[in-house]
Amino acid sequence: MKLYKINSIFSCLLFFTIVGCKETKTQEKTSRVDALPYYAEATFTPNWLDGDDENLKSFHTIPSFNLTNQLGETVSEKTFENKIYVADFFFTTCSGICPKMTANMKVLQDEFLDDDEILLLSHSVTPETDSVPTLKQYAENKGIINSKWHLVTGDRKQIYDLGRQSYFAEDDLGLDKTDEDFLHTENFVLIDQNRHIRGIYNGLNKTAVQQLIADVKTLQRKID
Repeated sequence: MKLYKINSIFSCLLFFTIVGCKETKTQEKTSRVDALPYYAEATFTPNWLDGDDENLKSFHTIPSFNLTNQLGETVSEKTFENKIYVADFFFTTCSGICPKMTANMKVLQDEFLDDDEILLLSHSVTPETDSVPTLKQYAENKGIINSKWHLVTGDRKQIYDLGRQSYFAEDDLGLDKTDEDFLHTENFVLIDQNRHIRGIYNGLNKTAVQQLIADVKTLQRKID
């Protein structure tokens, strides 16, 4: 009888532990604050503004650009009009951080596979070698869906200016960089439907990627 009671207590504790773990896991992926901040410079100091705040009219946005994706198609700011997207910077021959970043971007691709309002944008930082055929082959090797995830090449200065002056993608704050300095960063940058920066995340970190997923869903709730 005593053994039966002990087994019953153990079974109950195990049940609630499993349920609790499942609920925690779900909350980590879906729960988030009701709104995300806006960012305007490389220190990523949060600006808490309402969506109808007059200051947003002159607030930092990603500027116009013109690049070419793995299919040879033109990709510009119009491609992402009224879309939420995640941007990063990589190169196809990178054997260091890029494979892990690509794997984590694929996590995002799979999460939002059937959601046309979410796109991904990866800029090559070696556009002189990452040609359209090279990017296409890379996309095929990595299971990249062309309509969801754009790998882009183009003018090197334009890409580097976007990375440093628009997305603030690098961590080397306070260091002056020239056009000759290599752009290499593990950061993912979240951009909203109006081309505002709403978050920056370590693209090598699984927890950060899950937080990014949650934040994308927060932005979606604001427009539903």
